[in-house]
Amino acid sequence: MSKLIKVKDHPHLYRDEKTGAIVNCDTVAYNNYVKRVERKDLERQEFDNMKRDIEEIKTLLREFLNK
Repeated sequence: MSKLIKVKDHPHLYRDEKTGAIVNCDTVAYNNYVKRVERKDLERQEFDNMKRDIEEIKTLLREFLNK
């Protein structure tokens, strides 16, 4: 396992000694990000459901009007 070295003036950032990659260890920010992504996905699903419902209503109205 590589050693993580603290990045100066950045409390949640560490550099992986082996790869040189910067690693963000701010779990609060990460959890907030995950919640935002999940909320956005849920909003997208709700929007898609409403679009399908509207299309179904339009189809039913057309059928009713054509009788």
